[in-house]
Amino acid sequence: MDGILIVNKPAGLTSHDVVDFVRRHFKIKKVGHAGTLDPVATGVLVILLGKATKLSSQLVKDDKEYIATLRLGVVTDSGDSMGKVVSTTDKVDVKGEDVEEVFKRFCGPIKQTPPMVSALRYKGKRLYELARRGLEVPRQPRNIYIHKLEITRFNPPDIDFHLVASKGTYVRTLCTDIGQMLGCGGHAIKMHRIRSGAFSIEDSLTLERLSGMSREDLKKIVIRRQK
Repeated sequence: MDGILIVNKPAGLTSHDVVDFVRRHFKIKKVGHAGTLDPVATGVLVILLGKATKLSSQLVKDDKEYIATLRLGVVTDSGDSMGKVVSTTDKVDVKGEDVEEVFKRFCGPIKQTPPMVSALRYKGKRLYELARRGLEVPRQPRNIYIHKLEITRFNPPDIDFHLVASKGTYVRTLCTDIGQMLGCGGHAIKMHRIRSGAFSIEDSLTLERLSGMSREDLKKIVIRRQK
């Protein structure tokens, strides 16, 4: 069973949870993924089966596309709605033109500091493990590229937007940084990945659909791709 499976990940599950489900349900020994999705995030998760797991380092470099929602006035320690609220404000007095101006500043090449609540490692430990212990360690800003950042709906305190970004971009950190620049703070309440490289949400299957499929069914729909 070698190939690529595109899953529409639901909210509340980690990427590893999805990998485990596919491994157990279809009894496949080697299963991996090409680009983590946060538990709160939904959408395209590229699952690699068998020999296709070798493609991970290649596919993880692909650009990603999202539709997301930023909520102003509330800051969380994770940058999303699953985190602990660290500050709030009742005064979210921002104008549409100010929001447009700030969004423009985040287009193109920028530096982004990874959040503490992430799977990156620091001296062998996952950052989220350290964060759970109340620790914060230095993180080096990373170079990322925002190809597209377009506001699709402005309805304070919420801002819906469309994002196309390079690998390594944290959507929730982008929301945190935009909220900070607007002076009222903010966090991500929705992150839906609609494309990862060549694979789109239209190519995906839900876990509910997969749970009703057999190995033979899977063989018919798995995407074959050679390195």
